[in-house]
Amino acid sequence: QVQLVESGGGLVQPGGSLRLTCAASGRTFSNYIMSWFRQVPGKKRQFVAGVTWNDDSEFYRESVQGRFTIYKDNAKNMLYLKMNNLNVGETAVYYCAAGPYNSHMVPARDADYEYWGQGTQVTISS
Repeated sequence: QVQLVESGGGLVQPGGSLRLTCAASGRTFSNYIMSWFRQVPGKKRQFVAGVTWNDDSEFYRESVQGRFTIYKDNAKNMLYLKMNNLNVGETAVYYCAAGPYNSHMVPARDADYEYWGQGTQVTISS
């Protein structure tokens, strides 16, 4: 049984930092992309960042480029998202996701992902 378990969310002030962690288990993720999405109630789920398991190709939504870093530890099956200079508008539930990756896959399209975690709440507030 595949499990993705997120942790590391919490309350942080504007301009602050957080690191999210996703523990993946239940299968090997070769030829997969591991990504972070976020969602605010009543709004569409939004791609944040992704990294391919095999060659560490990284993808970011434009608004987080330069502030967020996605990385992983293959040996531990762990995925991370380091977020710096957070702003209030980034308050959301953040989800870890995994999906098969090939040349036709669109990292930002959530329908292409097979596995999802339960999410971790990130709140940015003063």
